[in-house]
Amino acid sequence: MHRPHPEDRPSGEDRTPRKDPALAEALDRTANPVDSQLSGDSRRPGRYDDRGQVDRVDRDGGDDGDDRDPLALRLEQLILGADRRYTPFQAARSAGVSMELASRFWRAMGFPDIGQAKALTEADVLALRRLAGLVEAGLLSEAMAVQVARSTGQTTARLAEWQIDSFLEGLTEPPEPGMTRTEVTYPLIELLLPELEEFLVYVWRRQLAAATGRVVQAADDEEMVDRRLAVGFADLVGFTRLTRRMEEEELGELVEAFETTAADLVAAHGGRLIKTLGDEVLFAADDAGTAAEIALRLIETMANDETMPELRVGIAFGTVTTRMGDVFGTTVNLASRLTSIAPRDAVLVDGALAEELTRTGDAPASETEAAALAERAEKEGEEPPSYRFALQPMWQRPVRGLGVVEPWLLTRRG
Repeated sequence: MHRPHPEDRPSGEDRTPRKDPALAEALDRTANPVDSQLSGDSRRPGRYDDRGQVDRVDRDGGDDGDDRDPLALRLEQLILGADRRYTPFQAARSAGVSMELASRFWRAMGFPDIGQAKALTEADVLALRRLAGLVEAGLLSEAMAVQVARSTGQTTARLAEWQIDSFLEGLTEPPEPGMTRTEVTYPLIELLLPELEEFLVYVWRRQLAAATGRVVQAADDEEMVDRRLAVGFADLVGFTRLTRRMEEEELGELVEAFETTAADLVAAHGGRLIKTLGDEVLFAADDAGTAAEIALRLIETMANDETMPELRVGIAFGTVTTRMGDVFGTTVNLASRLTSIAPRDAVLVDGALAEELTRTGDAPASETEAAALAERAEKEGEEPPSYRFALQPMWQRPVRGLGVVEPWLLTRRG
């Protein structure tokens, strides 16, 4: 498996932003903040003293001895695009919502309680107004509006943490001798922010279009929420032992490689990655054949990478409840249990998924039947049936919380 690496670039490519004119200009503005402010650079909000340092901003919008790093304040103003103007009470009143509802929205988005500090901006007021407006117009119930806030907050919080930890950390290596990472962070974010914002909206619209398409194709209204899906777990074998033997950085690289490979394979073959749990990934597919192909591809790909531990996969097919991008229900629990009892480098499926594969012609009901059909086709001069997968019944066994199940070993034919 090939892993992206910073060295994987053409030998003549400049590996730092040193030659980038836009970054050079931004660095120059950072080096001369007073000149930039006097020249009317509206993208650089904030007040500067006679030494070019940002004045400290207090809760009332004045100087109060806030001992936070001046750069941190400038970065906040750059990213938010506005100065602090409102206390939570003032923001709620300006948005025309009760303080109780405003607090529910903010907590759902993952923001901490800040008392009555003057820390909110015009954008915070507008966000409150929009959510409350959707409720007033009857487009969303209050509970649904809180769910929208929570799902958006949780998703973007993880995205932001990932970008800072993995993306900006690597990009903010000082481009000039003697420069600190702090000095290059502001101009780099200034350049990246509009591009990343547009890209985020583009990906969200694409994902929303795909999700909407799946919902409108549902057979009935009930199936829009409780749908029949194939759900699979892929689990690295012996991961706990690995955590005791490997250095933290090595372990982080292994987990990242596993999650990246799994996400790429699931997406490429028409599935959806629901979530990653370090040594385990949860995926779903609309049909049994797609889930089976993803599972076997995962096993085959990981087996060909000697740096990866062995993998085991469990898949179940049935009714699934979807909430906030996650999946719940007996089918999900069964897939998890099948994964825990699956042999190394193997895929176990439940009876419902095995039945679905035979119904769609992806797998024969039995090898005896497949041989008989092939023999008959040969006698009649016809093409024998072609199957993608093979199914082998395993011993029935009790599964905690789910009773006795009969797992099937899924393999690729030929």
